Amino acid sequence: MHKYNSNLLIMIMMLGTFGILSTELGVIGILPQIAQYFNVGIDHAGLFVSLFSITIAITSLFIPMLFNKYDRKKVFSLVLLVFVVCTFFSAFTDNFYFALLCRVIPAIFYPAYISLTLAVAAEIVPKEKAQESVSKVIMGVSAGTIIGVPITTFMATIIGYRAAMLWFTVVTFIAFIATVLFFPKLPGKVTAYGSQVQSVKTKIFFMSCVGVLVLITGVCISYSYMSEFLQTVTHIVGLDLSITLFLFGIASLFGNWIGGKLLTTKPDQTTLTYPFILSGLFLLFYYYGHSIIPTVLLMIVWGFLDGLVNDIIQYWVVSAAPQAPEFANGIYISVLNIGITMGTSIGGFIILSYGTISIFLASIIIMLFSFIFILLRTRINLNPS
Repeated sequence: MHKYNSNLLIMIMMLGTFGILSTELGVIGILPQIAQYFNVGIDHAGLFVSLFSITIAITSLFIPMLFNKYDRKKVFSLVLLVFVVCTFFSAFTDNFYFALLCRVIPAIFYPAYISLTLAVAAEIVPKEKAQESVSKVIMGVSAGTIIGVPITTFMATIIGYRAAMLWFTVVTFIAFIATVLFFPKLPGKVTAYGSQVQSVKTKIFFMSCVGVLVLITGVCISYSYMSEFLQTVTHIVGLDLSITLFLFGIASLFGNWIGGKLLTTKPDQTTLTYPFILSGLFLLFYYYGHSIIPTVLLMIVWGFLDGLVNDIIQYWVVSAAPQAPEFANGIYISVLNIGITMGTSIGGFIILSYGTISIFLASIIIMLFSFIFILLRTRINLNPS
């Protein structure tokens, strides 16, 4: 695998991940436009998000293994093409349910791309650089949030829903062309599904998944309502809001980069201290969240830590099952989406019951609870018997 131009392959996979993540996350900021375009309630428009996440959570358990035996170039090209075709048709339909179907179909194939790109990123470089390579691909996730979401929101607001869908189409089509032209043929792996399942039926893998699920749930209680907090508590709106979120996103890219290096040299220490560091930051948000300047500075730090957690949760799950990286990546994607759904639901309840600022206290409680499972996982790793 090391004979390939790893930098080129990683760049192509970053572009593909960016396109796919823009398609997934971009609709979050344009739900009002979707509701208006299809003349449905905002709760129905929310199905564009929830059905996508639920589909991923389910298909991540088996789709990566189904596609694992096929040539990587063919799999990546197929998935990107499915995204291109479906988003293109969704741009020109007036039928809400057909547009919803055009969201669900790509979500079915989503795990094949994300899971296998993370596996390939680790395989095409020397073992000691594997986590740094994976972190670079994960940067595509952050870029999808930093660039994809604001551009989507801007296009939908200024031009309309159709323009946003065509933006998804163009970005993913560019990634598709780059894959077809420059990505080499990489043979798949013929691995029995049963043996992959057996490799993850361990205490360390179970503790890893539970720890990550609880951690990401705690993070997303606040993360999902970041804009709500900035607008209603700190009163940062309009252009100032966009600038603040942009700074958050830029900082998260640095977090991705540093995270890869920290997990390569000090994985246990990095993971064990993370819940406490972020909890301390959220406590500062709770006390100073009404002041603009302290909040903006804290948002930059949060952005860095948010980029770091993307690396942590992927590493924590996959490193617990090194014999089955494709299947483990699929489980990671599933756990991640379940955690996002749970965190968002809990956060919404907290806001309605106790006020927006209280989401930070709820996040702290859940994240500190995740430390128990992270610590148990670490001890199992040190004493595998």
